[in-house]
Amino acid sequence: MSLAAHLIELRRRLFISAAAVIVGTVVGWVLTDWFVWDAIQEPVTRVAEARAAAGEDIETALTFPRIASAFDLRLQIAFTLGIVVSAPVWLYQIFAFLVPGLNQRERRFTLGFFLSAIPLFFAGCAAGWFVLPNIVKLLTGFVPDGSMSLLTAPEYIDFVLKLVLAIGIAFVVPVFIVLLNFAGILSAAGIIKAWRIAILVIVLFTAIATPSADVISMFLLAIPMIALYFLAWFIAHLHDRRVERKRREEFGTAV
Repeated sequence: MSLAAHLIELRRRLFISAAAVIVGTVVGWVLTDWFVWDAIQEPVTRVAEARAAAGEDIETALTFPRIASAFDLRLQIAFTLGIVVSAPVWLYQIFAFLVPGLNQRERRFTLGFFLSAIPLFFAGCAAGWFVLPNIVKLLTGFVPDGSMSLLTAPEYIDFVLKLVLAIGIAFVVPVFIVLLNFAGILSAAGIIKAWRIAILVIVLFTAIATPSADVISMFLLAIPMIALYFLAWFIAHLHDRRVERKRREEFGTAV
């Protein structure tokens, strides 16, 4: 394909992805009123109830600083849910755009990539959601007795949504590493050679995604991401061995 053809193809893929996100946002707008908003508030509600049961004189609640805050936050939540709900569509569009870089036999693996990326993305979102209550409990636990812990809703919601979405996307990265290997862009040797840098980047990413005081949550997120990185290397290693064996059979030596 020429550069112009690639750009036209990219535009088409982006348009389809954007349309899917818009539809997902409409669905997210409905789901926000149904149960999502209550679920997002639940960690704060648990902290408040636990303090009341323990007899602590600390009030914990979400506050809306502006008259339009509630509407803006609902729109933000709906848009984030739109990205999550439409993940199968835009993930497929990414893979479909990269498919021309694979040969006819390797294109059959695209379905495997696609079926791996979607569960990993949702698993990453679930992992971020799983550690959220611990983060809220830990950070609000430093508030002294007799004080008011008034969490600004925009900052809290922004933190929750970025945490869930960032971890979801991070879990999909190993699938793209394998895809680049199958496309002949990245070798298994190159992947394993950069393992120290990869671990450092993962730890830094989880440290940024989680509060600095919550070391446990950071490692709970980092460990599966590191395991997925090495799994991606192992799959790439098996693929490179198969390619090398095939070349030896055809040419008598590795190219």
